[in-house]
Amino acid sequence: MDRRADRRDALRATAARQGLDAVLVTNLLNVRYLTGFTGSNGALLVRTDGGDLFGTDGRYTTQAGTQVPDVELIVDRGTVPALAREAVRRGVGRLGYESHDLTVDGLVGLEKVLTAAADGGAVPELTSIRRAVEALRAIKDDDEIEALRRACAVADQALAELVAEGALRPGRTELQVGRELDARMLQLGAEAPSFETIVAAGANSAIPHHRPDATVLADGDFLKLDFGATVDGYHSDMTRTVVLGRAADWQREIYELVAASQAAGRAALEVGADVVAIDGASREVIVAAGHGEHFTHGLGHGVGLEIHEAPGIGPLGAGTLAAGMAVTVEPGVYLPGRGGVRIEDTLIVTDDAPELLTLTSKELLVL
Repeated sequence: MDRRADRRDALRATAARQGLDAVLVTNLLNVRYLTGFTGSNGALLVRTDGGDLFGTDGRYTTQAGTQVPDVELIVDRGTVPALAREAVRRGVGRLGYESHDLTVDGLVGLEKVLTAAADGGAVPELTSIRRAVEALRAIKDDDEIEALRRACAVADQALAELVAEGALRPGRTELQVGRELDARMLQLGAEAPSFETIVAAGANSAIPHHRPDATVLADGDFLKLDFGATVDGYHSDMTRTVVLGRAADWQREIYELVAASQAAGRAALEVGADVVAIDGASREVIVAAGHGEHFTHGLGHGVGLEIHEAPGIGPLGAGTLAAGMAVTVEPGVYLPGRGGVRIEDTLIVTDDAPELLTLTSKELLVL
């Protein structure tokens, strides 16, 4: 509870710097981050002078009492209008809102509610806070990092068990492997897979986000596995690429190139490092080998309550790293019609060397 109160205080400070009297938080993941609430209908009014309000409907009264006992509760099916009316009643003059979450129609509706609630009096001025809560979420606290460690450990163990049992073998389909990997993560304690698990064999491994299908695994295939587990709402993300049967020279060459690029990217994860420069450190290894056109995406991204969150690490990214950020490093080389390699880890940026959370070996595994 104390950590969530501290997070609300951090948002309160941001609101005060912007001259706001309150912030209306409507993004459910941001509501969860600030309160711990995991239901499907909830919103939060964070007031600069204190006295926050949490809104949900009657389905979640008991749950809210357990998960959000330290914030005043308003029970109303229309959570956002209810909190907006309370904002007017409690004298809010400037109200921040999440413009990336609220739809155009939602904003029009909010304006109408505020006007009606003012009843001829002063209507609160609406001001976008943009992604203020996401900016807070980019720096993970100790509890969040521990959840990420556990999520990564589940994914590591699930893959290790499948390899040990011979589940990654010719004759099986991508769908079979993917479903078994998902099931194993659930058996090991995951709430859910982090995202739709990618299993890509043979030529499909050259498609960065191939969706597993009925393709049959065969001797000589690259097999790319991109997957993760969700634990306490936090997502892990890892990619490993193996070879089935015997590895050809060209496969070893591409694998070693991506491994070198990935090592360069990991080494560049330092507090204060520019995200574009980090991408460049990894990308230059691949460019120098003549495969620049075959690395078609950014180097990595933040992970947490979402599988993709701030910061973005790539040529179009912006900003620098800070201690406590959880990020991926995932370069790839994709040769259309032949096969591709991606190697990805989840790491925590620290004042020293980054902490590696995905511990599965990155040596080329030939099964």
